[in-house]
Amino acid sequence: MRDKHGLLTGSIPEVLRKMTIPMTFGMISILMFNLVDTFFISLLGTQALAAVSYTFPVTFALNCITMGIGVGLSSCVGRLLGQGENRSAARITTHALILAVTLMTLASTFGLLSIAPLFSMLGAAKELHPLIEQYMQIWYITIPLLVIPMAGNSAIRATGDTKTPAKIMIVAGLINGILDPLLIFGLGPFPELGIQGAAIASGISWFGALCCSLYVLVKREKLLTWPNLNFYLQDWKQVLSIGSPAAVSNALAPISGAVLMMMLSSHGTEAVAAYGAAQRIEAILLLVLMALTSVLTPFMAQNMGAKNPERSFAGLFLSMRFAIVFQLFIFIMMVPLSTPLSALFSQEETVRDLLWHYLLVVPFSYGFQGIVMMLVSGLNALHLPMKAFMWSFLRLFAFTLPTAWLGSFYFGVEGLFWGVAVGNVLGGVLGYLYMIKLRAQYCPSFSS
Repeated sequence: MRDKHGLLTGSIPEVLRKMTIPMTFGMISILMFNLVDTFFISLLGTQALAAVSYTFPVTFALNCITMGIGVGLSSCVGRLLGQGENRSAARITTHALILAVTLMTLASTFGLLSIAPLFSMLGAAKELHPLIEQYMQIWYITIPLLVIPMAGNSAIRATGDTKTPAKIMIVAGLINGILDPLLIFGLGPFPELGIQGAAIASGISWFGALCCSLYVLVKREKLLTWPNLNFYLQDWKQVLSIGSPAAVSNALAPISGAVLMMMLSSHGTEAVAAYGAAQRIEAILLLVLMALTSVLTPFMAQNMGAKNPERSFAGLFLSMRFAIVFQLFIFIMMVPLSTPLSALFSQEETVRDLLWHYLLVVPFSYGFQGIVMMLVSGLNALHLPMKAFMWSFLRLFAFTLPTAWLGSFYFGVEGLFWGVAVGNVLGGVLGYLYMIKLRAQYCPSFSS
């Protein structure tokens, strides 16, 4: 069945809702256990929490390789399925997964050999290096296991099925959440491995997700086939034409995060620890929008493949408006919750105060950040990856970082937080206006 999930014919709000809800629960399972991970690590002390905070830009940067290929794969497979080309979709999925595993293995090998100089460049104090090395050595060795679940789930979502990828993420999250305290603190028969135990728990959970994803791709969706050497370069080029800018676009976030971390390093370890904890909480606050961006790409791609651009843009603008309303609601909820959340993630008063201030200031701008997230997802679905990259770059490096630097220079850490919020607002307003203009090119008769 060409449209078994209703992407081409169903009610747009209903289709996006049905796709987003399972995706949200899948992300909740992963992010909640990441928060549990952060909580247990914080019990090891501020140095352990700061060490993990320094690893976040690096781990995210490497994951951007697979995320980029996943975006390219989702867009290509979505269009092919919209055109009814199921065999071509299976072939390109197979070749894309081979490419992703190869690139990640090369990147992780390089990372394993450059831990000390890299984190010194990021501003990590020497006393944090042993903790960082303990964590990253295991992480680099096991990260190739995550490639197939990440990219494979993108292919599964391109069919319109978001429930199965969500279930795979829930399984991985459960494994990670159960093993974290056992391996970090050495409960029962398990050894006490400290911060290294968190990395080992992640690796085991990734292997579980890999097994589940391969089963679904091979047995149920028939989206894996034998590689065909005659189409390797053609398919890699097609996926990378979208995936490469998407990977670089995704990498902009950890790069800007690293720059912000360097700014915060001048204000002390407490500021770095507070920002690291804030990033984990922020992931929870943005998870619905992250889920929506993941389903928006296949929705728009399938409809573009079926030559229905009006339906594609209707879904995009609906998602943008939802982002503003939903995140405003989340911000209102965060006002009374900011104090207990701050106390939960740190035992030190300075860290708690900085985290509390962040949670009162930055979440106000998340709806505007969501507009740019939808814009980037939509541009990738339209096979306009360079424009998607341009908007990611503008939000971070033309708006957020300059305003954050100005705020930090004049008003310290609190001013930096205000600068981040202002940058998000600027990007969202301008991004919405840009997409109105682009819609007129694709759909001259479209009226909002």
